[in-house]
Amino acid sequence: MSQPSPRSSLQFDGDEMREFGYRVIDSLVDYYASRAEKPVAEKLDYEALDEILHEPMPREGSPWRDVLEQFELQVVDTTNRVDHPRFFAYIPLANNFVSVMADALAAGYNIFNAVWLQGPGAAQIERLTVGWLRQIFGFPPEAGGTFVSGGSVANLTGLAVARHVRLGGEMQGAVTYCSDQIHFAISRGLRVLGFAPEQLRKIPSDENFRLSLPILKQAIASDRAAGKRPFCVVATAGTTNTGAVDPLDALADLCLQENLWLHVDGAYGAPAKLTEKGKRALKGMERADSLALDAHKWLFQPIECGVVLVRERRWLAETFKETSEVLKDVQLEGEEINFMYQGIQLTRQFRALKLWMSFKVFGLDAISDAIAIGFEHAELAERLLRQAGCWEIVSPAQMAIVTFRYKPANGDERLANRVTHELVGRLLEDGYAFASGTQLREKTVMRMCTNNPRSTAADLQLTIQLMGRLAAELEATLNLLSASE
Repeated sequence: MSQPSPRSSLQFDGDEMREFGYRVIDSLVDYYASRAEKPVAEKLDYEALDEILHEPMPREGSPWRDVLEQFELQVVDTTNRVDHPRFFAYIPLANNFVSVMADALAAGYNIFNAVWLQGPGAAQIERLTVGWLRQIFGFPPEAGGTFVSGGSVANLTGLAVARHVRLGGEMQGAVTYCSDQIHFAISRGLRVLGFAPEQLRKIPSDENFRLSLPILKQAIASDRAAGKRPFCVVATAGTTNTGAVDPLDALADLCLQENLWLHVDGAYGAPAKLTEKGKRALKGMERADSLALDAHKWLFQPIECGVVLVRERRWLAETFKETSEVLKDVQLEGEEINFMYQGIQLTRQFRALKLWMSFKVFGLDAISDAIAIGFEHAELAERLLRQAGCWEIVSPAQMAIVTFRYKPANGDERLANRVTHELVGRLLEDGYAFASGTQLREKTVMRMCTNNPRSTAADLQLTIQLMGRLAAELEATLNLLSASE
């Protein structure tokens, strides 16, 4: 029988692997070293991008150097740099190089972190890291958790546990409550779990964009009187729109009185618990029955790195454990954890490694300081916007987010909305910096999220100056168009 060639066995020799690996590392190091000097967004060549769709399926292989070059030209150079120090849109994803290398190790060693017997060290690291997070967020010793792809699956997992523990799978008439500022991951997750749209009650937020406790109480009482089954309140610890934090302590009191499950979507804001300002803002989060967070947001991890915590670890296995004949030999009776029984994934990568490794290398104090910088920069951005005189602050700096809108000299509301709306596109065209827009109570607003610790005061100042200049140009252009009509 003939031996396979290196090509047909899908492998390189040692020298070629080293050359390929060093080339990739050099590319990453060069990118990180020059990132701040590059534009946030590149002007796209749609014809060049369209060529990708018409590339035939390769029957023969190509030199890896050519393939890597194609990746750099057609993918890297056409991607908005969400880790750029002047990327203030959405939620910036500022990773760290230690965790990037951890991802490479997890992939390189191909660690299957689902079955304890297949990787006991990996399982123990995940359990340890979950334990650290449990302590950070004030959950009790019996709490547990699991790493998932991101906030959407973390929220889905927490809500699935709530459905199992509180409803036993019987969803008829059950109602979940949240504010109108909730992330769409919640409504989508409930739909995936089989709840009808009318089983999610969105409560109008108060003047600070937080879930209104009086209106929530009225809705619960009304639904009970109508024969419905209130069962869950979803609170947000840092909304995507404004960074608002729902009244967590008061909601925990209400859920205790009404026998409701409290799920907290802390996908963005939960890690702020590591700072003094965050502790005050997030008081009561430790009383949640379940908590979702994205470590690839404010814990500075590469995508994907989500986590769900639940108040009692046994709830996860009770919700997700299924047996299989082929897996009978891994069903141990001790304290070992098979993470395939802690969530919806059987095949799962070793996501915990990167967070564990960055905690170990940098230490919790450095990570806490990096989070605190986000608070300081949002407050600085608010001051700079007020000083500029052409902006209206819609929601003040909180949880590293500030929202604002252009204020025309004549006070025209329609013009304010239009300039603010079109400013996002102008920023993208310019490429120097980027901030995103949203809608708050029929007002079109801009928002800046400043959670990247590598942003500087100069980045903020120059970005706000740029926005002011572009907005003034837009106002002048729109006034000319209006005059000519």
